[in-house]
Amino acid sequence: MDSRVKLGIYEKAMPGAMSMEGKLRTAKEFGFDFMEMSIDETPQKLARLDMSKAERTELIRLMRETDLPVRTICLSGHRKFPLGSADPDIRAKSAVIMRDAIGLAYDLGVRVIQIAGYDVYYEESTEATRACFLEGLRRSVEIAAEYGVVLAFETMETPFMNNVKKAMIYVREIASPYLQVYPDVGNCTNAAADYREDVVLDLMSGKGHIAAMHLKETAPGKYREVEFGNGHVDFERVIRAALAMGVRLFVTEFWENVEIEYREHIRYSKKFIDEKFTKAKQAFTVPADG
Repeated sequence: MDSRVKLGIYEKAMPGAMSMEGKLRTAKEFGFDFMEMSIDETPQKLARLDMSKAERTELIRLMRETDLPVRTICLSGHRKFPLGSADPDIRAKSAVIMRDAIGLAYDLGVRVIQIAGYDVYYEESTEATRACFLEGLRRSVEIAAEYGVVLAFETMETPFMNNVKKAMIYVREIASPYLQVYPDVGNCTNAAADYREDVVLDLMSGKGHIAAMHLKETAPGKYREVEFGNGHVDFERVIRAALAMGVRLFVTEFWENVEIEYREHIRYSKKFIDEKFTKAKQAFTVPADG
């Protein structure tokens, strides 16, 4: 991997019972540059937002000891507690989650928080939920700006924000350097197929606003747990487009597969993505100052 391109691994690619130290050492062993931490809707992951100062200091020590940082956070906890909920108590909880996630990122040195492109998930999307989402988003970006942490939309599997063009509507509306796009190329590929559009043209619509990119495999109608090479994402082409736009931060997004020994799973996935980068770079050279 070119030293000017940073490739991370999604935390959930490793066994959930593994310690944070074990995950960092595993990521380092397989040649990843950083790990993306998960803060999903489970109580166990949401509890990370309440880590004590001592716990945060210990995690920083582990990152330094293993020489493997946590540089991004996937904040999917808002799926259960969305910014746009019709329930004001849920919206209040959502705001606390966002504030605490930004504070955690600041303390750990995390640069980018990937936020879910949902107004709501378990509720019906309405004009009111979309208005609440926008209001909550404005407040969130103000806090992120105060801490110098970038919030970046994940493109999701629902019509609300399943491609970059839709994410850019909100990026332009908020007009802050602290709100960008963090596309999931698997979800974007599915959306492009549904709309009979070119996924690369969609990605290019976010030029200048893509903070990082999730490299995830999908198949038509299937958005999760598709093994690399068993879906329809043209990784070589989307990586080449990303490099041309100046994107240098990537995360391989895949999950632990209990049917495959986790080390072999990681080894295969890393080799697969490395080969796609090699082929993409044959048609595109990263500039010396890239």
